[in-house]
Amino acid sequence: MKAYIFPGQGAQFVGMGKDLYEHSAKAKELFEKANEILGFRITDVMFNGTDEDLKKTNVTQPAIFLHSVILAKELGSDFKPDMVAGHSLGEFSALVAAGALSFEDGLRLVAARANAMQKACEIQPSTMAAVLGLDDFTVEDICQRVSDVVVPANYNCPGQLVISGSIAGIDKACELLTEAGAKRVLKLNVGGAFHSPLMEAARVELQAAIEATTINEPICPIYQNIDAKAYTDVVSIKHNLIAQLTGPVRWTQTILHMLEDGAISFTEVGPGSVLQGLVKKVSRSVETNSAVLN
Repeated sequence: MKAYIFPGQGAQFVGMGKDLYEHSAKAKELFEKANEILGFRITDVMFNGTDEDLKKTNVTQPAIFLHSVILAKELGSDFKPDMVAGHSLGEFSALVAAGALSFEDGLRLVAARANAMQKACEIQPSTMAAVLGLDDFTVEDICQRVSDVVVPANYNCPGQLVISGSIAGIDKACELLTEAGAKRVLKLNVGGAFHSPLMEAARVELQAAIEATTINEPICPIYQNIDAKAYTDVVSIKHNLIAQLTGPVRWTQTILHMLEDGAISFTEVGPGSVLQGLVKKVSRSVETNSAVLN
């Protein structure tokens, strides 16, 4: 079975999509439509901007969405997924590629999501940190022991978990995680505590936009971040999209479920190849565990 996966924030790079714009009339039309919908020329930032310009949340999220969705459309009849999934923001790209959201509605939701998250970041200083070399249970336990807000945010692959929370909470958790034997604890250069309770204001704002948007049944199951399970019914898809903003991205569990359900190939659609690397690490962990059991 063929699985298609879509990246989230952090995969961006200056120049992304420029080749599509210059060599495909269909892609150029979609990029120009995006410029019109967003009210600014995002293509100028994507193709010729600076790294700093591209890192702004209200630019980064629509930019990655556009690159992913337009790439999927360029595949045309070759795009035949048996299942799809997206990492955080990538969940919206996956839904458009799978026919559940129109290009226009998907872009408007992504823009609304980015703006809502930016506003939530400004309410309280917050951040995230990557934790390498510890098992999930240990990281979860330490997060619970910290009195300030700090929670697991991205379960990326075995031994790699991103935590999210207040500045004080992350600082304390980093100290405890290092003492617990983490190979590395790295604070990330992000604007806020994504996928944590500190995004509640953004969740409320995005909920209204999602509930007002038409979502259709996708052409194949989408494995959603909040619980890593496969969905096709619209009510559940909407509910999970809303919950995603304050809940964790369970990417490790998502890939495990896709493998269990028969995925034999994973195609990453969008800038970079970060997700392919994570898939390989999850797959290797499955092979290692199978070897131990046998």
